[in-house]
Amino acid sequence: MTSTTNQASLADKGQAIALRLLAKAGGHDLLKNPAIRSKVERALYQGSKSGFKAQTVAGRAFTKKAGSGDAARTAPTKPRREFDLTPTEDQETIAAVAAELADELLRPAAAKADAERALPDEIRAQATEMGLTLVGVPAELGGIAEERSAVMTALVLEQLARGDMGLAVAIMAPAAVATAIAGYGTSAQQETYLPAFTDEKKPAVAALALAEAGPLADPRTPATTATRDGADLVITGEKALVPCADAAELFVISVMLDGAARLVIVEAGTEGLTTSEEPAMGVRAAHTGRLHLAGVRVPAENLLGKADDTLDAIRRSRLAWAALACGTGRAVLDQVRQYVVERKAFGEPIGHRQAVAFTVSNIAIELDGLRLVTLRAAARLDAGDDAGAAETIAHARALVGTHATQIGSDAVQLLGGHGFVKEFDNERWYRDLRGAGVLEGGVSV
Repeated sequence: MTSTTNQASLADKGQAIALRLLAKAGGHDLLKNPAIRSKVERALYQGSKSGFKAQTVAGRAFTKKAGSGDAARTAPTKPRREFDLTPTEDQETIAAVAAELADELLRPAAAKADAERALPDEIRAQATEMGLTLVGVPAELGGIAEERSAVMTALVLEQLARGDMGLAVAIMAPAAVATAIAGYGTSAQQETYLPAFTDEKKPAVAALALAEAGPLADPRTPATTATRDGADLVITGEKALVPCADAAELFVISVMLDGAARLVIVEAGTEGLTTSEEPAMGVRAAHTGRLHLAGVRVPAENLLGKADDTLDAIRRSRLAWAALACGTGRAVLDQVRQYVVERKAFGEPIGHRQAVAFTVSNIAIELDGLRLVTLRAAARLDAGDDAGAAETIAHARALVGTHATQIGSDAVQLLGGHGFVKEFDNERWYRDLRGAGVLEGGVSV
């Protein structure tokens, strides 16, 4: 099949997804918002006119803006009278978009993207046109968010990771930065940087860099430091396993400043900032790299949010990795459940063997437990219960580190030799799940 034919096929699929979305969701409250509906209509028009748009990277000039009043914020999530994790209509709609993208584009492209360590431009463009990268940006700033909802973003990440975790991280890495600027930034920072993310022709590629190299690295006390020098900050250190590091035009990094962990906006191309390759065991489609900051000088006005916001960003990132693990775990369960019925040995399906049946049952039990804790933590964030959310996010992180890895390992074991070769998805899923419990930054809810 020729490259042209492949691109045409992808474009047709992308248009079909958007058309189905509009048909299904036309009566939903989300699309009653004129700003959001116009975005969907523009995506349909552009898709019918030219298919996918190529994504360009680097070299963007961010013109500093003075700001025009208070920073815009999404409204707090409307509280519910009882604990209920049933998605709202808006959440269901956005999750359905992500599910379509995962089934029709991500899963078929996953093996090649993993091998090449690259996110196809057409997939990035399609996700951008559907608005998935703007789920945390207020509608008045060009996004699609009426209220800040960790649950909605968690559902999107879960569905995308069901297609492929590496591609999901690559797609949603810019969303983490846009959400951070929308949630913590000043009016001037929002007006300076957010238009690059809502740009329909060349949406920005960006990365949230919290992880650092070295044993027992703690994102709450980063080794990367910033010192004040007049009206500037001078930053020195390294950030590890940064998604799309070589292509990103903007970074939000964590530093130690005046004895506290803080977030700082750093533009690509700043003198002293360089990147290097850092291939990882998993999430390879996200093309992880390392940031080197050697006396990088940025204006002090690039400080993002307050000290407490840094801890909030760390927690939201860890919860995002838990949501990704839920999605990949669901892909594992769906496959092994079918495999143990179809695969026969000694004249009967291997699923009739007690040890096999119990292993599949354990995967389902552990996955349901992990998903419940993840959504409960997201719901607590949305309810403004910071103390309860912090505790539940810690639970989710622990469960990911233990059970997500076990889910991946059990799936490889159930498939035997098939689980160890790249012809099947399981070896990639195992590698991705192994990283979900240890990686920091990159994504956020």
